[in-house]
Amino acid sequence: MSLRGRTLPIQVGSVVIGGSEDVVIQSMTNTKTDDSESTLHQMKSLAKEGAGLIRVAVPDKSAVESLPFLVRESPVPIVADIHFDYRLALESITAGVAKIRINPGNIGSQEHVKQILQSAKKHGVAIRIGLNTGSVGRVKNRGRYAMKLLGEYIDFFEAQSFHQIVISLKSSDILTTIKMNESCARKYAYPLHLGVTEAGIGQTAVISSAVGIGALLLKGLGSTLRVSIAGDPLTEIPVCKEILRATGLYHVGVKLVACPTCGRTQVDIEALANEVKEKTAHLRESLTIAVMGCVVNGPGEAQEADFGICGGKNEGLLFARGKIVRKVPQDKLVDHLLVLIAETIGVTK
Repeated sequence: MSLRGRTLPIQVGSVVIGGSEDVVIQSMTNTKTDDSESTLHQMKSLAKEGAGLIRVAVPDKSAVESLPFLVRESPVPIVADIHFDYRLALESITAGVAKIRINPGNIGSQEHVKQILQSAKKHGVAIRIGLNTGSVGRVKNRGRYAMKLLGEYIDFFEAQSFHQIVISLKSSDILTTIKMNESCARKYAYPLHLGVTEAGIGQTAVISSAVGIGALLLKGLGSTLRVSIAGDPLTEIPVCKEILRATGLYHVGVKLVACPTCGRTQVDIEALANEVKEKTAHLRESLTIAVMGCVVNGPGEAQEADFGICGGKNEGLLFARGKIVRKVPQDKLVDHLLVLIAETIGVTK
């Protein structure tokens, strides 16, 4: 059993984090929380894409006032992100959120943290202890110091008989992120929320997150994850899915594989692959579909794919599990592929 399977199961509304449960995809809205309609619209979009938990910023009283509506209408449990003001945490808990995220070090005092723990325990609300190395101050080894603080926080939480804990240890430095989470997993049984903070924009954010989060998932660590990409949070969810798929932890829908092309290629592989991706996006069955550039190696190289197509001059091959099904005109490859899939698994193309 992986370390993930040995973590404590933590109830967060209708979702269980840790234990034997699947890894949960999480994101965070970037709307103003007090704009409840815009926030709800974004939450529904994130949930539709595959987010199982959604965090919202709660910087002030007006944000808290939107929470009862959002909790009532949200399709998934809500996590309230709190900094500095313990009263916002208390009010968010009574507003009905399923989990709050705090850094106990910036709440003000142990007495304030104690009040939060008492209220969270009373209302069945989980707490994510969130520590980013960027927030621990100017110290020589921020990762080591963050682990020291985490130990103090967990000792305090457990002294108050509070165990509904999720731990988040992030850094913009990938190796520091990996080392902190490995160290934490060796010492504590609480589930880990994974992420590389301040990962950046576009391809940089995707690669940094894939390396950091992927390395930890492959070690059997992590019960929730978020890919941090500056901009529209909807871009985060597909990346989360692909990281989970690549590490063998996500089995919903189509995994598309395609050859990198070479001088033998006589078909536009990128366009063909994009067309296949678009026209199979509705499928929920776990399938691997290959789009290959030539008939020389295509079926053999992609023999583990459930279905595939190989491009050729004016015509191509349709194959399944490495075996050729038939030869079809090049401009009909995708159409015939969809028919074969529909006939085989019994779905509408």
